[in-house]
Order: sequence, then C-alpha cells, then structure tokens
Amino acid sequence: MSKLLKQDIEVVFDQDPAARTYFEVFLTYSGLHAIWAHRLAHALYNKKFFFIARFISQVSRFLTGIEIHPGAKIGNRFFIDHGMGVVIGETCEIGDNVTIFQGVTLGGTGKEQGKRHPTIKDNALIATGAKVLGSITIGESSKVGAGSVVLNDVPDHSTVVGIPGRVVIQNGEKVRRDLDHHKLPDPMSEVIKEMKNEIKNLKNELVELKGRNK
Repeated sequence: MSKLLKQDIEVVFDQDPAARTYFEVFLTYSGLHAIWAHRLAHALYNKKFFFIARFISQVSRFLTGIEIHPGAKIGNRFFIDHGMGVVIGETCEIGDNVTIFQGVTLGGTGKEQGKRHPTIKDNALIATGAKVLGSITIGESSKVGAGSVVLNDVPDHSTVVGIPGRVVIQNGEKVRRDLDHHKLPDPMSEVIKEMKNEIKNLKNELVELKGRNK
C-alpha cells in the first residue's frame, strides 16, 4: 500500500510542473486526496460494505469536488489535474497512466443496466470539460479534446474533438481535414441555407410562370 501511495504522489511530479515538494502535494492536491479516498471506498465496496463505501465517496466529494463512485475500477498512476467537477460512474474502468482534467464526466446515457459507463485504456488523456458517455471505450494512448462529447468508441492512438466527438488524428495522421476544433457544425445555419435555396428556386419558377402567361 505504501508503494502505491508513493506512486500516486510521484505521478503528480511527472504530470504537474507546479508541484514543488512532497509535503505540498500531500496536503494540497485534491485529485490525490480523491484517489486515495476512492482506493479505500473501492476496497470496502468489493467486500460488499456498500453503504460505508458510498459514504466515504460522498465525504470525498464534499471535500474535493470530485465524485468517484466506489464501484469504479481505477489503475495505477491515475492523475486528476485540478479536478473540480470531475464525475466518474460506477462501472467505469480506467487503465494505467491515465490523466483527466477538471470538469470531465465519465458517465452513462440513461437507466440501462450492467456496464453503462466508459472504459478508458492505458495512457489516455481526457481534457477539460470533456464528456465521455455510455459503455464505450477510449483506446490506448488516445486523447479527447477539451469540451468534446464522445458517444462512440475511440480507436487506439487517436485524437477526438467536437460535439459529437469525431476522430481527427489516428496513428499520427489526420483523418478529417475539414473539421477544426473551433469550427463545429451549425445545424441552424444549414437549415437556413437550405431555406434560402428553396426560396430562390420558387422565385425562379414564379418568374417563368408569369412569363408564360403574358
């Protein structure tokens, strides 16, 4: 256990250039506190002490602003940067060396039973405010862009951006050249454009009919 706790602290120094001393990290990093509370809650959850496990998770949520269901399975060297507003659901499975930022939701899409939350494979990174929803898989070493909403599986070594999330880079190569993170589709604009074209066509037909009647 002491080796695991030391590993949790060391990953903070690897990932956060603002970390200065072990004492500072131990006392002030809410993401670290949330992970430690989860490890205790998860151990109790596995022994079927469900109420105590959930109570610990809720106390941790109150103190850190990070909600991790005690049923979630989390690997080694998991790093939550800042962390406020992070939500991790009951059937989530998170691999090793995964990093997530504040505002991330690893949640479900409804009241379905069984596996209903995401699986995050090793070395993945999920950026600020991203929502990964449903029983989907984020592949190994993949990245989810800030503010993205991901509803489908993401292959290994890929980058996903947008709403809904689309793969834009896979294995180091661009998959779509017509999608920029700051230029997301505007459905209202598309509808208005179609209406303008339809009105133009109707006007042309009306002019032709008037010409025939003269």
